[in-house]
Amino acid sequence: MRYLITGAAGFIGSSLTDRLLADGHEVVGYDNFSTGQERFLTGALANPRFRLVRGDLLDRTALDAAVAGCDAVMHLAANADVRFGTDHPRRDLEQNTIATWNVLEAMRAGGVRKIAFSSTGSVYGEATVIPTPEDGPFPVQTSLYGASKLAGEGLIAAYCEGFGFQSWIFRFVSILGERYTHGHIFDFMRKLGQDKARLPVLGDGKQRKSYLYIGDCLDAMLFAMAKADCKVNLFNLGTDGYCQVNDSIGWICAALGVQPRLEYSGGERGWIGDNPFIFLDTARIRALGWQPKLTIRAAVERTVAYLQREDWVLAARA
Repeated sequence: MRYLITGAAGFIGSSLTDRLLADGHEVVGYDNFSTGQERFLTGALANPRFRLVRGDLLDRTALDAAVAGCDAVMHLAANADVRFGTDHPRRDLEQNTIATWNVLEAMRAGGVRKIAFSSTGSVYGEATVIPTPEDGPFPVQTSLYGASKLAGEGLIAAYCEGFGFQSWIFRFVSILGERYTHGHIFDFMRKLGQDKARLPVLGDGKQRKSYLYIGDCLDAMLFAMAKADCKVNLFNLGTDGYCQVNDSIGWICAALGVQPRLEYSGGERGWIGDNPFIFLDTARIRALGWQPKLTIRAAVERTVAYLQREDWVLAARA
C-alpha cells in the first residue's frame, strides 16, 4: 500500500514511517518541520519507497498533490503544546481542527477513503470514570488541545457517514521511547542538565498518569487497522496501569545517577488542562488480541537512555 503520513518527521510519525517501510509499503511523508526533525528521517530518505513533501496542512494545493495516489492517510500532524495552549489559542484551531478538515477534503478530492487519526486521552478532560472507557460520559473539555482533537474526531466521523470514509481513531496516553521530543522526561532531563542539585516540579508530584511505549503504540495502531473493520473504529491506547509523577522522577534520577532536591510549585495541576488523573480503559483493543509489551517504568528508562545517547535532541528542541 501507499500511505500518506502527516507529521512524518515527528516522534510518532517518523517511527511509523520506518515501520511501514520495513513492512514493504510506500510512504509519502508530509511535514512542515515546525517541530519535526529531519534527522529522524535519515533512514527513510535513503529508501526509494519514501518521498518527502515539505508542506503545511493549511496549504491545500500541496496537500492535494501529496494525497493523490495514496491508499490511506495516517494523520499524525498536530500542535501538541497542551501546556501553553492558552497563549496561542488560534494555533490549536488551525493546526489541529482546520488541518484535519483539510486532510479530509484532500482525501475526498483524491478518492482516498481510509484514515487513521492520532487523537488523545485529553479529550476525556477530568474524567469521572476511571479507568476511562471510549463510551464514558461525555466530558467537559479542560484544554484547547483536547477540544481541537475532539473536533477533529467529529469531523472524521461525519465524513465516514457522509462520504463513505473508514476511520481508525486512536486516543493515546502520552507516548514514550526513542525519538521522544517533548513531555515531562524531556523537561526534567533538560532541567537536570542545567542543575543536578535541584529539580523544579509543576504541581505536587502526585498527578497520576499512564504512558505507552512507542513500539507498543505502533503495534496497536497497525493491529487495529488490520483487525477492526467498522465504519468508525475508536480505540483507547495505553497500558493497564499508571504512575505518579514522583515515581517517574525517581526512575529518571536513578537512571541519571542524581539525587536533586525537588521543588514543587504546588497544587494538583501543573498547568491549565493538566488533568491530575489519566488512566484509560483499553479493554476494547485488548479484546482484539493486542497487549503492550513494556511496562511504564521500562518505557521511562528507555526514553532516558535514548536522550542520553542522542543528546542533540535536547538541544534541538530547547
